[in-house]
Amino acid sequence: MERSFAKEVALLEKGKGEVFEGEGILAITKALLESGVSYVGGYQGAPVSHMMDVMSDARELLDKLGVHAEACANEAAAAAMLGASINYPLRGAVTWKSIVGTNVASDALSNCASAGVVGGALIVIGEDYGEGASIIQERSHAFALKSSIWLFDPRPHHPTIVRLVKHAFAMSEASNTPVMMEFRIRACHLTGRFETADNLPARFSRNAPLAGPEFNMDRIALPPATYLQEKLKVEKRFPAALDYLRTHALNEVFAGDLEDIGIICQGGLYNSVIQGLRSLGLADAFGNARVPILCMNVTYPMLDEAFTRFCAGKRAVLVVEEGFPEYMEQAVNVALRKDDLNTRVVGKDVLPKAGEYIAEVVLRGLARFVEGAVPRGLDLAPISAAIARIDKGKTAAAAELGSAVPKRPPGFCVGCPERPVFSAVKLVERDLGKIHMSADIGCHTFSTLPPFNMGNTVLGYGLGLASSAGVAPAMNQRVVSIMGDGGFWHNGLSTGVSGALFNKHDSVLVIMQNGYSSATGQQHIPSTGTNMKDEATEMSIEAALKGLGVRWLKTIRSYSVGTMAKTLKEAMTTGEKGLKVIIADGECQVARQRRIRPMIAKALAAGERVIRTRYGVDEDTCTGDHSCIRLSGCPSLTVKANPDPLRKDPVAAVNQGCVGCGLCGEVADAAVLCPSFYRADIVQNPGALDRLLHRVRRAVIGALAGRVPA
Repeated sequence: MERSFAKEVALLEKGKGEVFEGEGILAITKALLESGVSYVGGYQGAPVSHMMDVMSDARELLDKLGVHAEACANEAAAAAMLGASINYPLRGAVTWKSIVGTNVASDALSNCASAGVVGGALIVIGEDYGEGASIIQERSHAFALKSSIWLFDPRPHHPTIVRLVKHAFAMSEASNTPVMMEFRIRACHLTGRFETADNLPARFSRNAPLAGPEFNMDRIALPPATYLQEKLKVEKRFPAALDYLRTHALNEVFAGDLEDIGIICQGGLYNSVIQGLRSLGLADAFGNARVPILCMNVTYPMLDEAFTRFCAGKRAVLVVEEGFPEYMEQAVNVALRKDDLNTRVVGKDVLPKAGEYIAEVVLRGLARFVEGAVPRGLDLAPISAAIARIDKGKTAAAAELGSAVPKRPPGFCVGCPERPVFSAVKLVERDLGKIHMSADIGCHTFSTLPPFNMGNTVLGYGLGLASSAGVAPAMNQRVVSIMGDGGFWHNGLSTGVSGALFNKHDSVLVIMQNGYSSATGQQHIPSTGTNMKDEATEMSIEAALKGLGVRWLKTIRSYSVGTMAKTLKEAMTTGEKGLKVIIADGECQVARQRRIRPMIAKALAAGERVIRTRYGVDEDTCTGDHSCIRLSGCPSLTVKANPDPLRKDPVAAVNQGCVGCGLCGEVADAAVLCPSFYRADIVQNPGALDRLLHRVRRAVIGALAGRVPA
């Protein structure tokens, strides 16, 4: 996993009256345990990857409470776990990254929402929307509307989050409906505190088994039961959810003295609204705002009377809702028109329709709203002055910089074992011409960026091979599809490999076997060797491929650029028909460094001999061509001034970020570039033989150097 929560797990054991202080994702986990959850499942993905990591570190506590936790093969498998709550009073929680995770889980979610649940069912969604996201820009709200799944969007405040998790289970049971609860990055990593309660062992769990199976035909998603289920959604479950909202007041109203205006916001954006009001002088440092606020901790379903009650007596309200379409804004307008209220509703006319509502965006929208609404008793001059100060500061910062800040797109880590594969593809393209590449979700998607610029399409996790099915027949050469080992186990084996074999595709698949689900934090996958409980899995990609019938299969060390290029060229040109698979084997360098650094530190502390490998460039040999940089793209490979006064071109150089993977030298050798790279083995805690060899080498080098004419 990306990090260990072994120390923080103790926080999960706190009981009634104690104080918890920690990250939001830990607070969510604590709330689950206080709610009497029976099972937890999920698939890793930012910003909720840590939830499964925490569960992994808290195995002893989960065993004591009887909670079953497992890392699922994909989001569909996680959603299918909620089937346990359809017939039985079992509270269950599953988690994944949205919206892509919800797309994968959609079949199971639709069936679960149709059948309804007896036990509380909670879906913890990592709402990864905006500039910090790594996915397509969509929201969960539309899916919640489509399937009649209730959607919570808690205010980023630990006591509120914990309270709403408990209410989510209760509301799910009261309305027999699954509940989604979305958390943005800020909420997941927000540090806060709350007063804890005792962890609640589930009524039924692996420590307290169910009496036996229960069958109810009305809960099977099959006609004619499905028609009854749809009726129940509308006539029973939806009203029950509204009654729960009405009774427990899950949405919060914050009073203010500027009573002729108001703000209605998504719970997740509440802190941004308060910060914006504070910058305009309309809120203090403790979050007390002058403008009344209706904070929507539940964004579906919505109570019409909550809107009309809040808007009564107000001339204008601002709806702060991220993304488009503006579901909340439409609901507010409908509710006010039905109740014949003439309050002006402002939203996307002062705030952007698309994009993340970062602090400055919210601030400017608030200023435009306040200036347009002209609330009674408020001097607008400070509002304009606040915006002017921000603009002046930005202008001064731009002048100080002298030019625009350069873009910093993501890229492969130093020493990444996937980079050399694309270096090999570039070498193959020199002989065969441009190759169509169907890319995939994962670190390897960075191949679409310079210096490689490879990857014509990206369709979904594990779908690299399936996405080449249409283009391959139209090309006069084979195409290359990319897939990570995480994507292979997630979706690629069933949708890609089996489909290609079934339809007799004649193409090439490269599987990046780096050992983990690397992009999400080095979580274990079936071929890692162990699961989240550290139990041996004894599963391999090679065995799975051979079992399906793949005949042309080669496993190549990722860093062997020359061998990889030769194998790729063979796969592209061989007369053998059918799917050809190359497994590029190399451990994720980030995970490797995390694994070996403590071992090295321990060995050094014990006085043991340790060898570190580093690479460098001979300045006298380097021609300044920089083909090595264009072919490898390693961040540790850079340029510096040429020490030769007669040459102007800067020479290549390896900086201190080098992890000794050897790619630079491998590329130079495979591409027949200048022999300027050298390898240096740095010996720490050297022995007597090391010292003797060092003295001999220095003497020989000194003698040879003395023969060179001055």
